[in-house]
Amino acid sequence: MTPLDIIHTESSLGWGGQEIRILSEAAGLQDRGHRVRLLCPREARIHDEASRFGVPVEALPIGRKNLKGLASTIRWIRSQDPAAGRSVFNTHSSTDSWLVALGLQALRRSFPIVRTRHISARVARNRLTRWLYTSAASRVVTTGQALRTQLIDDLGIASGRIDSVPTGIDTARFVPGDRAATRANLGLPSDKTLVGIVATLRSWKGHRYLIEALAGLPDGIGLVIVGDGPQREALDALVASHGLTERTWMPGNQADVLPWLQALDVFALPSYANEGVPQALIQAMLVQLPCVTTTAGSISELARHEETALLARAQDAGDLRESIERLLADPALRERLGAAARAHCLASYSRAQMLDSMENIFQTVVEDVRK
Repeated sequence: MTPLDIIHTESSLGWGGQEIRILSEAAGLQDRGHRVRLLCPREARIHDEASRFGVPVEALPIGRKNLKGLASTIRWIRSQDPAAGRSVFNTHSSTDSWLVALGLQALRRSFPIVRTRHISARVARNRLTRWLYTSAASRVVTTGQALRTQLIDDLGIASGRIDSVPTGIDTARFVPGDRAATRANLGLPSDKTLVGIVATLRSWKGHRYLIEALAGLPDGIGLVIVGDGPQREALDALVASHGLTERTWMPGNQADVLPWLQALDVFALPSYANEGVPQALIQAMLVQLPCVTTTAGSISELARHEETALLARAQDAGDLRESIERLLADPALRERLGAAARAHCLASYSRAQMLDSMENIFQTVVEDVRK
């Protein structure tokens, strides 16, 4: 395959599954011999994290839809040599997608755009948004089939121009571990049953419902919350108000979440909005943890009720508690769900599969422009 020039753009300043997906994918395609670059605001967390993944990054003021951002984007595009004809933009958030699309339009450049849509929040159903997705973008990628169907229904995108490519995980690395040894290394108690979540502390991840669920469980059950974010202070207060401080561990963001997953007995992700196929849930399933989650976004493509996980009603602490209690009371169910979850993820959610799919999409849109 002829090497491509893949230019990722990200206007978001936050840090979560979307940004990790971008860097993981970029690093993987770079390892396959492609030239890969990232454009983002200097103040964005992804700018600083890019070096950890070995991904070249350039700072552009593209955090807002304004003339400064558009002018900077136009100048950057103008500085690029289009002669090789192997370049493709992969945009990831609304602002950078608009700036790249308008910049290319202003310069009448024919670089193709692949627009990746990571979350299930509804897009505006108007003429401008339809232009962005159906005319400005050569191809649209979603991180789950439900998101793909939603965009087809909302915007009338032709089915042949939109693909579902879930985030892939390194299946050789995310494996079950020695729970006792891992807890000792992390300073977690050996005498408690631990329910845990790995997720950015955003409201829609549903941490509050997990805390409320734990409040109705016996003292021998502890809670591990890995991640950080805007809800940290509110969640600290909620934990304290329920008298759970002594059996809750909140270590913040972790560069390596694998040992934290290997230390758990049960994984819970009670999201109620904005999900694709969550990376942390795939990782937990590969570690062979029994999982409780919801049907938000495309989660049900991964978590099949009573086959690979238990599904609880979103924003319902009582139902979530009952599902956790059911798992804790039934070792055979935990073992069966964990084994089935790992097998399902091995078959369908590997990093290699994600890279194969994205590489093919990028190659196709570049070849279409060159015809």
